[in-house]
Amino acid sequence: MSTEQETETYTLSMEREFDAPRELVFNAFMDPDQLAAWFGPEGVDTPRDRITVEPRVGGKWDLVMVYEEGGVHKESPIMSVIQEYDPPRLLAASQPESDLGDGQPHVMGMRLEFEDLGGRTLLTLTQTGFTNQERVDMTREGWDSSFAILDKELTATSDTAS
Repeated sequence: MSTEQETETYTLSMEREFDAPRELVFNAFMDPDQLAAWFGPEGVDTPRDRITVEPRVGGKWDLVMVYEEGGVHKESPIMSVIQEYDPPRLLAASQPESDLGDGQPHVMGMRLEFEDLGGRTLLTLTQTGFTNQERVDMTREGWDSSFAILDKELTATSDTAS
């Protein structure tokens, strides 16, 4: 008789096209200085000293987003291990996650695929392991906001490179 209960999980899938070469977009996810400039939705900071990136399979992809909510300082850590690393085409990482509300250990996955569109880049993002649709929707909103900031950062980078 099995007492284990499998929790239903949800997946976030989204695509975003950036007006920048694939190498620049990929590097924006791997360079801690660039991550600090754009990662996190509007109103959320990701301090440079709270980011660690070890660009290799088995390496860390860690960061902590900080924000105020109701006058209270909050932190949202993302502590991941790189599972696949194929620059500038692919970054995949897993994040052990234990606070999903059911007391069971979970692993969340993140897969970023960067497709070269001849000077532009199509990013396909897939995140797995969510325990409810509300978290998926909230995360999608966060990525949308972050990507809007990244668009501006990539434009500034492209302008200084030309």
